[in-house]
Amino acid sequence: MRSLRQAIHDLHGCDSAWVESVPVTEAFQGQTVWNGTVEVFDLRGHPTAQRCYAWAHALSDSEKRRYVAVLHAGPIDSPQAAVRAAIVQEFRGV
Repeated sequence: MRSLRQAIHDLHGCDSAWVESVPVTEAFQGQTVWNGTVEVFDLRGHPTAQRCYAWAHALSDSEKRRYVAVLHAGPIDSPQAAVRAAIVQEFRGV
């Protein structure tokens, strides 16, 4: 949990407190494209968001991990929506 809290701080500049773990499976055209657990955090000191969804996954061909921390804002209102947004962003190469 500490590494995810650090990632939230590094990416969004605020402290966080863990709330819960939510299992998420995202499928596209009948194929599972993501399956894992999203950690939900309440934020302290962020100017626009009060919640964040975070997870980490291994990078292919590497021992390193990629940390993802998506703010609860606009259409991102759940762990599932956060995963979808991250998949779209990664697909677009943003």
